[in-house]
Amino acid sequence: MKLLIVSTSQRSNSQSTKVARYITENRFLAPHSEGYEAIHHLELCKFNLPFWDGEEDNKGEHWPEIALKVAQADALILITPEWGGMASPLLKNFLLMCSRQETAHKPALLISVSSGISGTYPIVEVKMNALKNNKLVPIPDHLIIRDVENVLNTTPQGARNIALRERMEYSLFMLHQYGQALAPIRQRHIHQSYPKQQEYCYGM
Repeated sequence: MKLLIVSTSQRSNSQSTKVARYITENRFLAPHSEGYEAIHHLELCKFNLPFWDGEEDNKGEHWPEIALKVAQADALILITPEWGGMASPLLKNFLLMCSRQETAHKPALLISVSSGISGTYPIVEVKMNALKNNKLVPIPDHLIIRDVENVLNTTPQGARNIALRERMEYSLFMLHQYGQALAPIRQRHIHQSYPKQQEYCYGM
C-alpha cells in the first residue's frame, strides 16, 4: 500500500507543509506507517499548475508526475489551510484536475489547518461539494489542527499537544484500515464492472 500526502497552501514553508512533514517523518505513528511500502508528500505550491479550464490536455507540464502519484496511492491525506472560512484554491483546483480513474474509491483523510480556533468550514466545504465526480471517499475521522503555530513542533509541550498527536495517530490508523478495506472494491470495480457503468460515472 502507498500513502500520498498533499499539502495545499499557496505559501512555501507553510504550516500545512509542517503538518505534512510531521506525518511523513514520524514513522513511529504505528501501526499505520508499517503497512505502507511508500509515503509521498506533494507540496502543490511547488508545481506550476494552471487553473483548470475543463480540458484534459491543458493541465500543465507537471500534471503527469502528480497524476501518477495519485493513481499509485491507496490512500490520500489532503491538508488545507483555512482562508476566509474556505478551503485552499489549490486544493479545489487539484480535485477538479483529478480524474476518477486516479481517485475513485480511495479513502481520504481531510485535515484543516487554522492559526486560530476555527478550521471547521474547509472540512464541511470539501465533504459537501468537492468529491462528487472524483469519487474519493472521505473517512469520518477528519482532523482540525487549531493554533497550528504552537503544536506539532520539535518538542511536544502540554496536554493539548500530546492529545492532538494521539488523535492524529488514531486517525492515521483508521485511514490505513479504510485503505485495506477499499482495495478489493477497486479491484472488483475494474474487473467486474456494473453494467452501463459509464452512464453513472458522475455523482448525482
